[in-house]
Amino acid sequence: MKASQFFISTLKEAPAEAALPSHKLMLRAGLIKANASGLYTWMPMGLRVLRKVENIVREEMNRAGAIELLMPVIQPADLWKESGRWDFYGDELLRITDRHDNEFCFSPTCEEMVTDIVRKEVNSYKQLPKNFYHIQTKFRDERRPRFGVMRAREFVMKDAYSFHADFASLQETYQAMYDAYCRVFGRLGLNFRPVAADTGSIGGTGSHEFQVLAESGEDVIAYSDASDYAANVELAQTLPLSGSRAAAQKNLEKAHTPEVKTIAQLVDFLQIPVETTLKSIVVEGENEGELVLLLLRGDHEFNDIKAEKLAGVKSPLTMAQPEHILAAFGANGGSLGPVGFKGRVYADFATEKGADWVIGANEDGFHYTGFNFGRDAAEPEFADIRNVVAGDPSPCGKGSLQLARGIEVGHVFQLRDKYSAALNASFLDNNGKSQIMEMGCYGIGITRVVAAAIEQNHDERGIIWTDTMAPFAAVIVPMNYKKSEAVREAADKIYADLLAAGVDVLLDDRDERAGVLLADSELLGIPHRIVIGDRGLKEGNVEYARRTDSEAQSVPVGDIAAHVAAQLR
Repeated sequence: MKASQFFISTLKEAPAEAALPSHKLMLRAGLIKANASGLYTWMPMGLRVLRKVENIVREEMNRAGAIELLMPVIQPADLWKESGRWDFYGDELLRITDRHDNEFCFSPTCEEMVTDIVRKEVNSYKQLPKNFYHIQTKFRDERRPRFGVMRAREFVMKDAYSFHADFASLQETYQAMYDAYCRVFGRLGLNFRPVAADTGSIGGTGSHEFQVLAESGEDVIAYSDASDYAANVELAQTLPLSGSRAAAQKNLEKAHTPEVKTIAQLVDFLQIPVETTLKSIVVEGENEGELVLLLLRGDHEFNDIKAEKLAGVKSPLTMAQPEHILAAFGANGGSLGPVGFKGRVYADFATEKGADWVIGANEDGFHYTGFNFGRDAAEPEFADIRNVVAGDPSPCGKGSLQLARGIEVGHVFQLRDKYSAALNASFLDNNGKSQIMEMGCYGIGITRVVAAAIEQNHDERGIIWTDTMAPFAAVIVPMNYKKSEAVREAADKIYADLLAAGVDVLLDDRDERAGVLLADSELLGIPHRIVIGDRGLKEGNVEYARRTDSEAQSVPVGDIAAHVAAQLR
């Protein structure tokens, strides 16, 4: 492709609203143009990247035995109501009504739609298993669209859905898709980790996220420094402490703590270490009117996903109302504790072996010092209700946990019968008996992959693409292409040779200053660059450099096409 026949629209500065490097660089490089909040046009340069990601995903899906179809963006409300997600999904589901007052939604995901297709088309175990996928536009009405295409309202996603006669078949396809995802992200040249994850609003019994490691990532993952264990911090387990509980050294005493409502204020007021404090979180129980008290160390972070799974806790997790707390404890939030509380109490594993805690006294403006389980209040039920921290023992039994930030770009789920049962997707088994299908679903955020790759691979000059993702694998930058016949002839010859060698090359024949052409080639992140100038040609050479090279090298003009092609093998 010649630049004069293409469309390049780079910017010197990113708009002020852009925060993440990927957002800034995608706008500066002209990969995308903003149309409205969370809505973007993919410009020609960006679309080339997007299509290359799609092609690799499609190749690996086909290799894994998935079958491509294409489902609509607009879906009937009846299917979502039948599954129970019309109301459950919340405000992110954009609902519309047609001229006949029929209700529809813009698809954020396609479990209902594909299950409806399969229940009408598949009726025998002989037709199973089947794994359908498509690459399609999705829409989620984000409350705060931000970070460019990382959290846009409209995005492109590959979603696949498998249907099975039994769980063993589901597990087999789940592993095949897990392996396919590893190949996808490996081919894209991304530094990623598959991590065990919570199933979230999709549901099911098991899932893995695929996280691209990047400092700007919204997610935190925990991984063992001595094994391949990795999990989202929401799911990473903490373990019960070994050994005996420390002996109590202090008596229970009430301390006046006026206007102290947070752990930070408590630590500052009493001049005590934060790890000697307990914080109290009160949630609704599963029975009407019941409250559950959750205790964890003041320096630890509460994990609401783990807490929601505790016996006796209402799902979804619901924080207790202030008036209910006051009625049950005799005090308001900020002064709460287990002494005298009649309801169910859970305490985090990390508190089990400790002694002489500082905790709320169930009287506004007062805390207890010297609190001990068993002596001053009944022993609670000990459970895992916090986020792991670096240095915690790995749940796999090998090494310690370390933390890293990541960007979720893919997710695989064992749905089991969550949707097939709700939508009565059944088949006749080999005994002629009707059975509900087992299901799996598997998603890759195509547009998010592009942004995540930039977050992981960029520098102060611009994007650094891998060979497989770059809009063009190579760029020819001729100095004075319009004025120098020698440069023009050499550039055209090298361009023709690279095309003949199957290299996706851009000849930047724009009538711009050399500095502009060089800066744009780096901003666009094209992996291989050939610079042609009169001075080098007199010596029979051109300059070649990878995007990551600090210095260029001279290559004989007759060898450059083969040299570049060899780098791409």
